[in-house]
Amino acid sequence: MIEVGFALRDGTPNTKLVRDSLSLETPDGKTIPLATVEEFRAANLSAITAREKVQRDSINYFPPNAHRACRVGFFAELGSKAWAWDQVDFTDQDACLGRLFFKVPGGITYGQHWLNVKFEKSLIRVPFRILTKEEDKVLDKNYNDIKKQVKAAFSKKK
Repeated sequence: MIEVGFALRDGTPNTKLVRDSLSLETPDGKTIPLATVEEFRAANLSAITAREKVQRDSINYFPPNAHRACRVGFFAELGSKAWAWDQVDFTDQDACLGRLFFKVPGGITYGQHWLNVKFEKSLIRVPFRILTKEEDKVLDKNYNDIKKQVKAAFSKKK
């Protein structure tokens, strides 16, 4: 499961995302398509859903022009009143949130992953890394130093 937010910059033409627009690239170079609704419904996602309720990062930082909420609805829980869609249309005024699911053969592995989002004229590759316990310890140990460096790099110059 990957929780996502989409917004277009002010003045960007309306955009349509279809299921085939989204894929996951694993560290071994395999490209995995978005799960089908049938795969989603057949999967046992109770552990992921329970964890998401406890551990969640905010992704509510959209550009100022995006003021109207919308749903990235490729999936819908059984028993939900929501429908699963085959496409999501949005404008430069929409702030769209949703969850993407990928059926990864053999399960999630450590290393560099990429979420690929194919638009009509471009491809956006969003990197994310699944850390080993050792990598997590190093990152945790150095997080405050990294935070200070970022703050210094982006603070207003006097």
